[in-house]
Amino acid sequence: MSQQSLDPRDPIYQVSAGFTKTGFPAPGLPRTMRYITGHNKEGKGVFLSEDSGDHHRPMGADQAIANILYSTAETPVNLDGDSDIKYARDNEPGLHISAGSVVRMIDFGPNVASPMHRAICLGYGVVLEGEFKLTLDSGEERTMRRGDFSIQRATSHAWHNITGGGTLPGRMLWVLLDCKDVTVNGEKIGGFLNQLAGHYDGRYDVSGEEASKTK
Repeated sequence: MSQQSLDPRDPIYQVSAGFTKTGFPAPGLPRTMRYITGHNKEGKGVFLSEDSGDHHRPMGADQAIANILYSTAETPVNLDGDSDIKYARDNEPGLHISAGSVVRMIDFGPNVASPMHRAICLGYGVVLEGEFKLTLDSGEERTMRRGDFSIQRATSHAWHNITGGGTLPGRMLWVLLDCKDVTVNGEKIGGFLNQLAGHYDGRYDVSGEEASKTK
């Protein structure tokens, strides 16, 4: 995958720089809890753990912070022996996982925007807090408010946190699922991340296929 440096001189890193340096949750956003269930010796459902997620990763110049709520590496998922829990705990995923799934929450600082990017996967996105503008590479745009969701089908897109007219933080949640190769107008398309590449270096796709090999 082609690599782009996280150059602090890039204008994309100058908006709300340092806003999330205190970690998750971002200032002004509520703490979230993750409850993982399982079974006791009698076969009854029990709560195994409660926390705020794993693998909290700062993004940009501490302008946003990602929180991995869960990830899996196979479909169907093997739940026996809590092997899935161990996998999710021990492995920070890339943007998505071949044959698996990723549940990712991101807190955005005020007015923070992502670069245009494309992941070859099926992505379910929902606004949990605030208001976001979703822009496609065709130039089409939609404003998403709390409770609105998008179904991203391997399209090029960008996000912009416009909460409070760009003065407040916002939060989104994505569920990312693997998909087959995508062909558009007879040509196979590939993923690209632009300035996001550095945040997923070596973790973009566990299949090892580099996005730079496809259009």
